Amino acid sequence: MNAGSVEVGMKVRYTRTGTTGRVIALQENEGETFAELDSTHLFYRVDQLVPADKAGKAREANEKGNLEKIKEEREYYSGTAFQEAVSHSDQSCEGGG
Repeated sequence: MNAGSVEVGMKVRYTRTGTTGRVIALQENEGETFAELDSTHLFYRVDQLVPADKAGKAREANEKGNLEKIKEEREYYSGTAFQEAVSHSDQSCEGGG
């Protein structure tokens, strides 16, 4: 985000750590603009922040992808190929050598 698009009261997210909060203050320091978030009371460079609604959509899409992976794994482990492989193992966990 650029400095002009950030306003006090806006909900934003710092993408590097996932910290989300509302901007409670803006401050200029050595030509950079920083925003203080209410959740941590720390200052973050505004060019490192994204609107929180965009970040939420990305997280939601990622969660859907994770659910699909879980469904695929459940199908695999309940399938006959995996069950047959387990039945042919004596499960002794022997290492060679």
